[in-house]
Amino acid sequence: MESKIADQFVKIYPAAGDMLIVRSPGRINIIGEHTDYNEGFVLPAAIDKAVYVAVSRRNDDEIHLYAGDYNESHITNTNAVEISDKHWPNYILGVVDQLQKKEFYIGGFNLLIDGDVPLGAGLSSSAAVECATAFALNELFGLGLSKLQMVQTAQKAEHTFAGVMCGIMDQFASMFGKKDHVIQLDCRSIEYEYVPFELKDCKILLLNTNVKHSLSSSAYNERRQQCEQGVAWVKAHHPEVLSLRDVTVQMLDEYVLPKDELIYKRCKYIVEEIQRLLLGCADLQQGDINALGKKMFRTHEGLSREYEVSCEELDFLVDAVKDNPGVIGARMMGGGFGGCTINIIKEDAIDELVRRLKPLYKQAFNKELDYYIASIENGTSLVAQTVAASNA
Repeated sequence: MESKIADQFVKIYPAAGDMLIVRSPGRINIIGEHTDYNEGFVLPAAIDKAVYVAVSRRNDDEIHLYAGDYNESHITNTNAVEISDKHWPNYILGVVDQLQKKEFYIGGFNLLIDGDVPLGAGLSSSAAVECATAFALNELFGLGLSKLQMVQTAQKAEHTFAGVMCGIMDQFASMFGKKDHVIQLDCRSIEYEYVPFELKDCKILLLNTNVKHSLSSSAYNERRQQCEQGVAWVKAHHPEVLSLRDVTVQMLDEYVLPKDELIYKRCKYIVEEIQRLLLGCADLQQGDINALGKKMFRTHEGLSREYEVSCEELDFLVDAVKDNPGVIGARMMGGGFGGCTINIIKEDAIDELVRRLKPLYKQAFNKELDYYIASIENGTSLVAQTVAASNA
């Protein structure tokens, strides 16, 4: 991929000078869904599907961008960084905007972006773009940013230029990923620890529904509001409570259930999911992948029936594997209403499972079922640096 990016870069910017190439991976989340904005824990990891960014400095104030996925260019000026109607440049320009707001000098630059993170599959390609850009510009202009500062810059870029009020998990996982480890991230304190993820004879299989229902953004905001309402009702009796992270099921039984059964159901899923994640980490520390797998199935049940952010395509794929002896655990992954299911599966069971599922899925929904085998890799890094004979 690096040589492909380098070749593309020279074709698009033939007179460019010294070039840097940065790799920033997509992410998966093993368990802990919708817990991030409730100040709980998440358990993400960086994967072997990544976004690549090649950059070089210019001698003027122009920003020249090119997206390999779209075969499209965008040109602007460092003095006129604003939201583009093309959408894809916003993940890059949002980072530039944030750095400028922090009073860092960003000169003109050429940038080419490409990669192999499937778009729209819920693997956070947008966070990978933002992190790759932040890392590349930090290297290119010697800004001296820490990894956490780059993560926070990338997250804020998504809020402001992409208009998505995401939590910090996606950018954090992309930047801080570690090979063969998952990250137990505390979304309140941003403290984290690496937990070994040893699969032995198993693999991570992602099954892509190839759908994204329009409910996702409105339902996401509604779930946040429901969680906040539940917290408010508990907080009236327990002032020390700041979020569902601080709430117990007993508190919900006492203060939320009598007021609203639906809000109780939403909050109960979150409270139990936070606890389930911590128990899942203990399973990993003990090397008990089967126990973790059972918790993944329970998480999907909660997301589907209690938090109600699944869809029939996701439920179909989880139901289709739950009695398969080769599948250790499975659940929907991400915000919901489409994207991928994540499956921990014995390696020798993958081919047969995919062969059986593809026609069944096609028959049920008239859609293709795509799949990816993901391995856990390191986070954002500089992968190549070339020095040109002349600058332009």
